[in-house]
Parts: sequence; C-alpha cells; structure tokens
Amino acid sequence: MSIDAIADRVLGEIRARGTHRRMRVLDGAQAPRMLVDGREVLLFAGSNYLDLAHHPDVVAASSAAAIEYGCASGGSRLINGNLALHEELEAGLARFYGREAGLVFSTGYMANVGLIQALVGPGDLFVSDALNHASIVDGARMARADVAVFPHGDVGRLEEILRRAASSHRHVLVAVDGLYSMDGDVAPLREIAPICRRHGAILLVDDAHGTGTLGAHGRGSAELEGVLDQVDVVMGTLGKSLGSFGAFVVGSAKLRDLLVNTARSFIFTCALAPPAVAAAHAALRIVEAEPARRARLQANAARLRDGLAVRGLSTSPSTTHVVPVVIGQNAATMAVCEGLLERGFYAQGIRHPSVAEGTARLRITPMASHQPHEIDALADAVAIEIARLAPELRAAAG
Repeated sequence: MSIDAIADRVLGEIRARGTHRRMRVLDGAQAPRMLVDGREVLLFAGSNYLDLAHHPDVVAASSAAAIEYGCASGGSRLINGNLALHEELEAGLARFYGREAGLVFSTGYMANVGLIQALVGPGDLFVSDALNHASIVDGARMARADVAVFPHGDVGRLEEILRRAASSHRHVLVAVDGLYSMDGDVAPLREIAPICRRHGAILLVDDAHGTGTLGAHGRGSAELEGVLDQVDVVMGTLGKSLGSFGAFVVGSAKLRDLLVNTARSFIFTCALAPPAVAAAHAALRIVEAEPARRARLQANAARLRDGLAVRGLSTSPSTTHVVPVVIGQNAATMAVCEGLLERGFYAQGIRHPSVAEGTARLRITPMASHQPHEIDALADAVAIEIARLAPELRAAAG
C-alpha cells in the first residue's frame, strides 16, 4: 500500500469523525493582537501567558546570544553543545525552585519521556491521573513499567492503588499535571503529596502551564498548594509563560546526573539553541522581578470566568488562566470558533483526541496584557455565538 493510500484511508476516517485539523497561519509577534489567516484578531488561544515572548529584555538577550554564540549549539550536550549559557540557565531554574540542580530539554514532550524512562521500568509501577498530558502517557508506555490510572483528581483512588500495589513493586512513580491544560483546574497536590510520602512513591509534577503563572513567586501549582518542598521532581516548559522554547526538570543533583546519563531524549539530540536559552533566562528574571504580571493574568482570567458565568456559560472546573467552555459537538464547537474569528477573536476549538469524545470545547487563554474591555467583549461574543447555535445543539442532544 502506498503512503498516499494510507493517508487517504486514515484521513478519511478522521474527517468522518469530524476531527480533521489544519494549521492556521499567524503573522506578527506573539501578542494580544495578531493576524490569524490574514485577519487581525485578539488572541485568546496561546500560551504566552505573561506576554514575555516579545518583551524588549527577552528579545535583547536572545539577539545578544545570537551575535555572540550563533544560532545553534552545534551538537548534543555530551559532545560539543554544552554551553555556559545552558549551565547558567539550569542553575537559575534550580535556585528559583529551591532545588539542587536543573536540566533543560529541547521540548516538554522530550523532558517527560526521558524523565519517566529514567525513573521507572519493568518491575516498577507508574501511577497516572486520567487526564495527564500525552507526553506523560507516552513516557509511561516507553518505560514498560506497570501502569495504574486513577480517575481525575480522585485522591482516594490514588491512595487505594498505592496501598495495594506499592509494596509489590521496586519503584513507584506518581505523575500529575500541576495545571490541567484543557480544564484549567489545579491538581490537589496538598493531598497528593502526603499520600505519596506515606507510601514511599516518587511524585512528579508536570507544571508546563503553572510555571511563572501560579504561586506567590510564580513557582507553580506546588507553591500555590503549599507543598513545593514535598514534590520530588518538577517539570516545566520554557515556551509558555517564559516566552522562549524548550523545557526543564529540577530536582536533586543526583537526578540531574541520572538524566544526563540515561535520558535518551536528552542524550541523542542537539542542545537548545543559544538565543532560546538566553531568552528563557531573561524571562525568568522578569518573572521574579515583576509579580504584577502574574496578578494581572489571574485577574483577567477571573474576570473572564465571571463574565461568562453572568452570561450563563460554565467554565467549570477552571480556577486559572485556562478557561474552557464545553460545547460538546465537534461541528458546533468549530462553528463557534469560526464565528468568533469573524468577530475579531481567536479562541481555538479543541476536539478529540485532545479531549474526550463528546466534550469538544473552546479553550480560552487570556494574557496578562489583555485589557478589561477586551475580556468583556470576548465574553459577549462567546455568548452570542453559542446562543446562535443553541437550536442546533438542542436538536442534536434530543
């Protein structure tokens, strides 16, 4: 069978399910207002939460690194790609989180895949929240450990799994997202952390969306929950609130040494490019120096959640800057998305496999730099577009 024949068959099945996707073309710097498919709109679909991707200090640091070091590291970290810039950023991340050491990876996906395989394997137990990110799911599959999945946020079921299975396995790793990227809720870490301690399990928190945005100092969901010192490993990204590219792991010095020597997704790839490393470090300094950005982000998110609630739209279970409006049907969700684009707003529709079938939704992500009147206008537009489709939604539900 030819490649094109395979593509036709698989894509035909995807189209039949109403889940075929395409890449929109955006133009301009990542900012509150951009061009999307040639139309100027307010952007409510990104992860540049603190609006640092085009911050003058971040751009200046990236430019200076490009001039001094060039645009590539030129190899893997273990051969010729380990620059002083990498070591400085890792030390800065470790200090920020109060850990002994840090290690940067090329992507969040690669960080989770490499980290999980380094910590567990055959004979071990990997325990995962049902709504964890795909990179955690794939990391567990590659690790070939025994896997147990507990219902989302169900700490009782988590403890039951650990009580029954922990003693029969060599190592036990529990992984959760700190902030769930499609629902906007925060993991109940103040309950999960002591449960893991009681049963001798390692706790990994993937805080890709909480880094820089949650907690008194921006240290994420574990800081928000008051248990940062009880989390064994924190993974975060450099490409969201830190406005650059890449990811990181922070933990003990021995964990860093273990990853350098065993994490295949770290060993067998080129090192992060110098401009991205310098940009991330500059952004980290801004996160520490300007807590008002984080406060504005959360104020905007609260205003949006409240505004949608007043208009009769639920954003449950969100308590953060990821604000979902579940519509249910794939076609209706994308129709609302297109209607919002015509009104000057980009809030992406999300369908299976990113979310469970029948729970297609708008995933709305305000930024720290959006203005209150822009938030209110978006809430109005979402309510109008959903009301316009209400007869079709009721008919389909019946």
